[in-house]
Amino acid sequence: MKTKVLIGLFFLLFFLVIALTMAMVRSRDVYQVSNGKIISFNQMIRDVRKADFIVIGEVHDDPDDHLLEMEIIRALHEADVPLAIGLEMFRADSQRGLDDWVRGSLSLDDFLPLYYNNWGMAWPMYREIFTYAREHRIPLVGLNIPDKITATVAKKGFASLTEKERQLLPPGISCDVDPTYMNFIRKAYVGHSQKTDKQFLNFCEAQMVWDKSMAANLIDYRKSHPSQTVVVLAGVGHAWKRGIPEQLARESRYTVKTALPLVPGQIEKDTVTIHDADYVLLD
Repeated sequence: MKTKVLIGLFFLLFFLVIALTMAMVRSRDVYQVSNGKIISFNQMIRDVRKADFIVIGEVHDDPDDHLLEMEIIRALHEADVPLAIGLEMFRADSQRGLDDWVRGSLSLDDFLPLYYNNWGMAWPMYREIFTYAREHRIPLVGLNIPDKITATVAKKGFASLTEKERQLLPPGISCDVDPTYMNFIRKAYVGHSQKTDKQFLNFCEAQMVWDKSMAANLIDYRKSHPSQTVVVLAGVGHAWKRGIPEQLARESRYTVKTALPLVPGQIEKDTVTIHDADYVLLD
């Protein structure tokens, strides 16, 4: 009897912690960049719920960013928005494994090797998002391309790709790094500014190929699932409007909303512009 009581108390405490965490996240203010106003989390959800794509930026090793992502997904699902979740964390060629996970036909023991084959961050960082998608049958969509492609471009440039390597990219992918994009990348990736001009151009080309490929995979998915709003989880360098969202805008007429976390020195309320994001999620 005592054991049952202790177990009951444990689960009660667990669910209280979850509820308090949700309440804390949803009580956060949001900076609406278009008009410079502070709005509520719920107001942001009402604003974005009819978008075709909602791109959410993250710092991969920041647990707080993943809590924010989870609560945006949960709030949209609870508002009966038909959802899919697009993942920088998984390659498109791992889609079958993601489908099996969501269907419940792949155990955690079998899924974890696939997860770590795709992504290097510890599983607990993303566990709640993946578990929630499985429990509620929310499709997970792999967006990424093979690491060797971006590594090759970053080292030798887009022109160095062989025909066989280009076949691993979505059809029609090219590379056109304009000065605005290059300046954006230089600002966002200060640590790379010491590279030579050629090295930095290659780096920009790698980022462009990455962004374009993930956007192409998103558009391809959305064409097949026109009723679904796709929440896109990606690093802040891809989620800025000049990253994946700009490529979505170039290639389609879909509505795209972008929400970024605060990142000191990169994403701050006083310096972010409408060319960077639609919303900044405040502490």
